[in-house]
Amino acid sequence: MNIKQAKQEIANTLKAYLTKDELGNYLIPAIRQRPVLLMGPPGIGKTQIMEQIAAEEGVGLVAYTITHHTRQSAIGLPFIEKRTYGGQEYSITEYTMSEILASVYQLMERTGLKEGILFLDEINCVSETLAPMMLQFLQCKTFGNQKLPEGWLIVAAGNPPEYNKSVRDFDVVTLDRVKRMDVTEDFAVWKEYARRKGIHGAVISYLDIKKDNFYRIETTVDGLQFATARGWEDLSELIIAYEKLGLRVDREVVGQYIQLPRIAKDFANYLELYYKYQRTYHVDDIVRGQWQNITMLELREAPFDEKLSVMGLLLSRLSEAARAVRRQDELTTALHGALLDFKSKTADGAEPQAVLGQLIWRRQEKLRQAKEAGSLEKEARDLGMWEVNTLEDYRQRLAKEDIAAPAEAMEAVRSWFGGEVEKRKTLGADTGAMFDNTFRFLEQTFGQDQELVLFVTEVTAGYDTSWFVENFGCDAYFRHNKELLFDDTRRRIREEIAAARAAIKEENAHE
Repeated sequence: MNIKQAKQEIANTLKAYLTKDELGNYLIPAIRQRPVLLMGPPGIGKTQIMEQIAAEEGVGLVAYTITHHTRQSAIGLPFIEKRTYGGQEYSITEYTMSEILASVYQLMERTGLKEGILFLDEINCVSETLAPMMLQFLQCKTFGNQKLPEGWLIVAAGNPPEYNKSVRDFDVVTLDRVKRMDVTEDFAVWKEYARRKGIHGAVISYLDIKKDNFYRIETTVDGLQFATARGWEDLSELIIAYEKLGLRVDREVVGQYIQLPRIAKDFANYLELYYKYQRTYHVDDIVRGQWQNITMLELREAPFDEKLSVMGLLLSRLSEAARAVRRQDELTTALHGALLDFKSKTADGAEPQAVLGQLIWRRQEKLRQAKEAGSLEKEARDLGMWEVNTLEDYRQRLAKEDIAAPAEAMEAVRSWFGGEVEKRKTLGADTGAMFDNTFRFLEQTFGQDQELVLFVTEVTAGYDTSWFVENFGCDAYFRHNKELLFDDTRRRIREEIAAARAAIKEENAHE
C-alpha cells in the first residue's frame, strides 16, 4: 500500500483498539491488540504520518528511534532487592523502569492524555543484545515485568533488507503477533501531500516532469546513492529559506539533500531554468493581469516541458495566495470563537483585560499540551500562535487606550476584529482576480488545448487552490471543469458503446 493508505489503516486500527464496550472495557482486549509493523523504504514519511494521526485523533505520541537505545535504557538498570520466600531472605535482581515506558507515563502525566501511539522506528536494526527484549515487547508489550499502559497502540517501523544491511529478520512467532503493513513510495500521494504542505513549486514541477527521480536508491562503486521523499521536502524548506535571504541554491547545496549526483545535478539545472522562466514570462505580471502578446506567443511555441514549468509557476503563485486567504479565514474563525467567550464573560461583569488574559492563557496551554503530546503540526502551531498574538494585541490596546468598561471594550474589540474580517475579504477578492487573470492568460495562449485541461486538473488536486475555489468561487474554473467532466462522460459513453459493439461482433462470430 502507499503511505496514505497506511495512514488511514493505522488510524482505523487505533480507533478500533480504543473503542470500548458498554461496561467501559476495551472492545478488543489488550492481548489481542496487535502492534502494527510498518515495513517500507526509508524517507517516505512513516514518522510524519504518526504525527498526523496523533494530531487528528487527539491522542499522545511518544516516538523513539530504537537504534539509539541500549539494553539498559530500553528495559531499565538492574538493582539488588531483598525478598523473603518461605522464611528465608534472598537477594534478587530487579530493574528500574524502562526509559521508553517512563516517557509514556511522563507524557500522560504532563498532558492528561491516557491514550496514544508509541512509535518505535528502525525496529529491525536493533543491536544483538537488545533484539530479544524488543521481540518480547512486540509479543507481550512488556519490558521485563513492566507493561505498556492500556490504550496505547504500538507502531514499529522498519526498512526491508535491500535498503539496510543491518536489518534482522523477524521469526514466525513474532510475525504472528503483529499487524504487518508493507508500504511503498508513491509520487501521486506525495504530490498531494506536497501541495498541502506548501512544498516549493520547483520541486513539484520538476518531479512532475521526471517522476522516476522522485525516489531512487542505487548501490554504486562509490557507495549507496539516493533521492528520497524526505530529501525533497527538506531541500524545499531550504530553498524557501534561501530565497527569503537572497541566497543561491547551487548544485553542491542540492547534493547535500539529494544524494544521487546525476539527479542533484539535473535538479540544480532545472532550478536555474525555473528562475529563468519566472523572469522571462513575468509570472507576477500575469497573475496581475498585465502581460504582453509576445509572452503568449513564446509560451505557445515553447517545448512541452517548458509549458509545464510555467504552468507550475502560475499554480504555485495561486497556491501561495490561496493559502494566505485560507490562513486568514482560519484565524478569523478562531478569533470569532474567542470573542464569543469574551462577550459572554464581560457581560457577566468580568474585567475585559483579565478575560482576554484568561483566553490567551488557555490557548497557550492548549499549544503546550499539544506540543508535549507530540501532536502539534507546524500549521496548527502557527495558527495557534497567530491567534494568541492577535488576542494579546487586543489586550494591550485596551490597556493603552484605558478601556475598562465591558460594553466599551466589546465595541472596541468588535471593531478590531472587523479589521480581520475585512482583510479576509480583501485577500479573497485579490486572489479571485489572480485566478481570473491566470485563466484568461491560459485561454488566450492555449485555447481549449490539453494545457488548460492539465491546469484545471492541478487546481482541483491542489489543497489550497481547491479550497479557495470551493469557498470563494471562480467562474473560469467552473466553466472549464464542467467542460472537462462533459468530455470525460462523452469519452466513457464512447468506450461503453465500443465495448458493446465488440461484444456483439464476437458473439456473431461464434454463431
